Amino acid sequence: MKQTTIIPLVKPQSVSFIFNVQTIQNFIENRDVKQEGPHSHNYYEMVWLTRGNGTLHVDMQEYPVENNTIHSIKPNQIHQFQMEPGMEGFVFSFTDSFFKLDEHDFDWACQAGIRQLFTEGRTLRVPAEMEDDLKDIALKMIREFESEKPHKLEILKRFFKIFLIYLTRWTDENAESVEHSRETELVTNFQESLDKNYKEQKMVAEYARQLLVTPAYLNRVVKKHTGHSAGHLIRERLVLEAKRMGRYSGAGMKEIAYSLGFMDPAHFSRFFKSFAGINFSDFKRGSLVVALAGAPRRA
Repeated sequence: MKQTTIIPLVKPQSVSFIFNVQTIQNFIENRDVKQEGPHSHNYYEMVWLTRGNGTLHVDMQEYPVENNTIHSIKPNQIHQFQMEPGMEGFVFSFTDSFFKLDEHDFDWACQAGIRQLFTEGRTLRVPAEMEDDLKDIALKMIREFESEKPHKLEILKRFFKIFLIYLTRWTDENAESVEHSRETELVTNFQESLDKNYKEQKMVAEYARQLLVTPAYLNRVVKKHTGHSAGHLIRERLVLEAKRMGRYSGAGMKEIAYSLGFMDPAHFSRFFKSFAGINFSDFKRGSLVVALAGAPRRA
């Protein structure tokens, strides 16, 4: 059955750049962040707040943005920053293609470290002893980014790799055993495949076959590294997308069910309540109240 296309109220932002770095002050001025509502985009974003406080909303969850922390946003995550005056720091924006320009420059350890920052939704607190080194690298990146010198992209890529190595060194991602690294690679590949195929593939066996492992092994390794089985993450991803559509589009339950690959809306309704603990219609009504309460008032 052909899936229904949902037109979101929150329009994804698409960009042509593959890498961008700027201060938070410039980020606020260029994007008018104070007036910007919930949105998504097709690239990764890392926000390092070196001074100040604020609030970050990601997929209907609220996170405090505190002094000297790094927050990561994946493509297509619906989010909103509430930034306070006087905030300082840096914003790094980049696409998958940035890492594929010359893949041998970003080996598996480096790629796994940065991907885990996003797939696990981590908030990192930068240690005081690392802050000056990271600031120095960030400022060098900004100077290089704003220049018109030859080989700019190659230099930016190497600076950014050093920045990421500092982060992965601190989080001990590069100290993994060979066996642990292979498991991490499997989990990362599963999560990336899930993000692309969750509408069509709803069974653990389908992902296991694609990754050349047994369903039992995939469930065991994924649970070991994430705390949840592969089956749980599949159901969680479907419910997350249903909630996004329910809150940020005008679609009804039947349209959303078809869009997510459910042939029977009643089956989708039971599935949603079983996992989310609430009827979809009740969630939709609650989302409407939130949307109306949060709508900007115009004079």
